[in-house]
Order: sequence, then C-alpha cells, then structure tokens
Amino acid sequence: MSESQFIIKPRWLVTMDEGPHVREQHAILVDAGKIKAIVPKSDIPDWAVDWPVVDCSQHVVMPGLINLHTHSSMSLLKGYADDYALMPWLNEHIWPAEKRWVSPAFVQDGSLLACAEMLAGGITTFNDMYFFPQATIEAAKRTGIRAHIGLTIMEFPSNYAATASEYIRLGTEVRDQYKSESSISFSFAPHAPYTVSDQTFTDVVTLAEQLNLGIHTHLHETQAEIAQSQEQFGVRPLQRLQALGVIGPSTVLAHGVHLEKYEQETLATLGAHIAHCPSSNLKLASGIAPVASALRSGINIGLGTDGAASNNRLDLWQEMRTAALLAKVSAQQAEAVPAYQALQMATINGATALGLQAQIGSISVGKQADLIAVRLDELNSLPCFDPISHLVYVASREQVTHTWVNGQLRYQRLPDGQPQFAGIETEALRSIALQWQLKMQQPAD
Repeated sequence: MSESQFIIKPRWLVTMDEGPHVREQHAILVDAGKIKAIVPKSDIPDWAVDWPVVDCSQHVVMPGLINLHTHSSMSLLKGYADDYALMPWLNEHIWPAEKRWVSPAFVQDGSLLACAEMLAGGITTFNDMYFFPQATIEAAKRTGIRAHIGLTIMEFPSNYAATASEYIRLGTEVRDQYKSESSISFSFAPHAPYTVSDQTFTDVVTLAEQLNLGIHTHLHETQAEIAQSQEQFGVRPLQRLQALGVIGPSTVLAHGVHLEKYEQETLATLGAHIAHCPSSNLKLASGIAPVASALRSGINIGLGTDGAASNNRLDLWQEMRTAALLAKVSAQQAEAVPAYQALQMATINGATALGLQAQIGSISVGKQADLIAVRLDELNSLPCFDPISHLVYVASREQVTHTWVNGQLRYQRLPDGQPQFAGIETEALRSIALQWQLKMQQPAD
C-alpha cells in the first residue's frame, strides 16, 4: 500500500459525468493521482480493502471547480479601487498602481494569496492572464493547484515588457521552460481588442497554431469597448477578431456581456468558449450577459471570477449562484439555468474550454483526482432534499473541507475551522498580505 492510494467515502457523489446526477453511498478509489474506481461502499475490491479511508459521510464529493478567467496576482489590489466603471477603474487607478508596484515578487506573492483562496473555496484549476507568468507558475507549484497560464500580450509597455514582440518572446520562453510540468498548461493571452493591434493578433494566431496553444482574451465586456471598435475599425470587436482568425474552438473569450443573437450563433458555429464573470460584470456595471440565450445557441460557457481587484472574491460558489439567478431574471424564465447546468459551468464546461476535459472536470475512471468535499450537515444546509440544488443555491465556499489536486490533499479545514494548506503556512500568507498593504499605503516619492 502506498500513501498515494486511498478511498473517499462520501454520502453523495456528484460526478458531472454521464449517468445519474447523484450517486449515494459510493466510494472513490484514488491511486497515483488518478481515479482508479468508483464502487458502492459495500463493494470495495479485495485489492483495496487495506487502503486508508477519508470519511466524508456528511459530504458531497464532486469535481474541483475550474476558474475560467482570473488575474490571480491582482489579489494584492483587492479593495484598492472600488465603485468605478471599467475604463476609469483601469485608466485612473489600476494601471497606475500596476506601473508602480508590479514585479516578479508582487506577482508571486499575489498569486500565492489567490491560490490559497481558490483552494480553500474548492477551485482546483484556474485560467490566468497577467504579467510575469513564471512567478504565477511558481506560486501554483508551491501550493499544488492546477494552472492554465495565459501569456499576456499587449501593445503598451509595462514593467514586464515594452513591445508586443517582447511580450510574445518572453511568454514563449516561459512556455518552453515549463511545458513539461504536468499541472501547468498554456495559452496565448492577447489582452483585449482595444489593447492589441491587428498585426499582433495575426502573429498570435500563427504562433498558437504552430505551438498548439489556445487563445484567451477579453471580448465585448462593455458597450464603450464596442463603440470604440466601431469608430476605429468600422466593425464590432467580434467581427474584427473573426476576420483575423482569432475565434475558434481553442478560444476562450472573457465576459461576452454584449453579444447580439447573430454573434452568439457565430461563436457557437466557430466553437469558441465564453468565460462568464457575473460578479465582476455587476460590480463594474458592465452589464448582464445573455447567458440563457447563448447556452441555447450552443456555446460552451464556463465561469470565472475575474481578478480580485474587480470582484473582490475568488469565489466560484458565489459565481454559480449569481450566474443561475441572473440568467433566470434576464430571460424571465425560472428554468433558464437550472442548478445542474450551473454546476456544469463551474466544472466540466471549464475543462472543455481549456481542452482539458479528458483529464479533469468530472469524476470518471482514469481522470486526474481533482476532487473536493463539501459538507452539507451545517445548519444552513439542513434539511437537504436535493444536494445539487444545495450546492448551487445554499452552500458556500466555507463548507469545502477537503481539496485534492492530482490526488494530493492541498487544502483541508481542520476540526477547529482553521484552514491548512500544503506548501505554505496560513500565517505566512497573512504576513505577505500585510507587508504589501503597508508598502502600498506609502505615499509615492
């Protein structure tokens, strides 16, 4: 018997795979980071009877959540500039702060805080977009979370790079350095249509095809973005990116708040994916995305938190509930996004968008053991008639008690309620946050 072999015995199992939505009294057998078997608790095979057992008798065990769009290291800017619309928020607050503070140390420390927050909330994979991606990778490796790293590209100089070609060169070098890491994957991340030129988009498309990487960008987040594109290019951003070859089955488009019906049909036909970020869209007053209509069009939609500077939480439980409720009210249909579909958006849909659906996103034999246990015997969760409904409409991230990535326990909530992370002490995380707060509160020279 190896320490990498163990059995999880939950009350309920939600696999997000084909078959019953909920299985009761089943066990998951994990071996060497993968799901070895799923069997009734009474039918543990002879070869596994001596494996250690994780008792989750009051829990749902389900696939880890997938954060399809975030800027993890912006956790250090949480609450830094609130209650502004997107462009004033960026131009007058966030970009000046980034110019002053962003560095490899800033990105690594901010990403450590984000990785811990995400693991404690049951997020096992995140799709990132930020400067100094190697620093984010090192934070992900330390905490053990799975990371899909967007290699940021824009025309404007930053502390990371001066030109679009330098962004591309540095990003490609990072990809080459870490491409053998099993829990790290990559895409090119041209920031947005309003920060990237036609030539750079064309170069990115060519490189993405050569290196077999996807593309991750912001699109149709605000009406102002669309108006600017129409004035500058004579077309809406989606039409421009489609003409440049950006839109396809390996493209993740963050936000998609303002999409006409014909544009939704275009995205569905081309196989592109949307990272829906409802809380960020609400907080920045960007709008309410037409999720019910987009789903009916056949678009694969996952959920993202956006960065903690604009949300201000990396909390996919909040995003699931908000996404389901907003879809209902905007479509004026109570059945628009039912609970199970919201769970799909937070799990298997996100995996599909990243091209990782064969590895993660559902509990299936042979997949990686990216799993979470969610306790449903808390007072706020009783009584429980339907665990899937409870996961979306009742449960909170504080009810996540275990988070496994690749079969390794990366977070657990101790009996006294305190968090425990693999790879870093909670007090060290608090110290990192407070040190940066003190530094950033100092007046500029």
